[in-house]
Amino acid sequence: MSSLLEPSDLTHEVNVVWLEDPEALDYVRQALDKTPRRRGRPRYHRDGRMIGFTELGETAEADPDSGLQKRRVFYLLPHDRDAEPNGLYREGAPGEAVDPRTIEPRKVGLKTPRSQRGLATAEPTVA
Repeated sequence: MSSLLEPSDLTHEVNVVWLEDPEALDYVRQALDKTPRRRGRPRYHRDGRMIGFTELGETAEADPDSGLQKRRVFYLLPHDRDAEPNGLYREGAPGEAVDPRTIEPRKVGLKTPRSQRGLATAEPTVA
């Protein structure tokens, strides 16, 4: 899935767990994965690395067909901006990329100037 998640996809989230400091990243990719458990680190089956994940509350019901829980996973691929600052995403970002500073339980992550254009071209902040 892409960053075009609906708030209804996230109603049972209670916690965001970061495996890396999100402040150091311009963006993370977000996706809904099906996992066997509501909590704990889910299995990761992509290239690159998992940056974080959400945990679900006790009232979250499993998908009736698969018996699995839908949970958000945040990740980066080997060719993303953090690993290749002058690469493909030096400017711009993948469709599922959101600013990790905007991620909270039950809230879809947002695209920001920093996530979409990179720190070097993001709008300056006033101290």
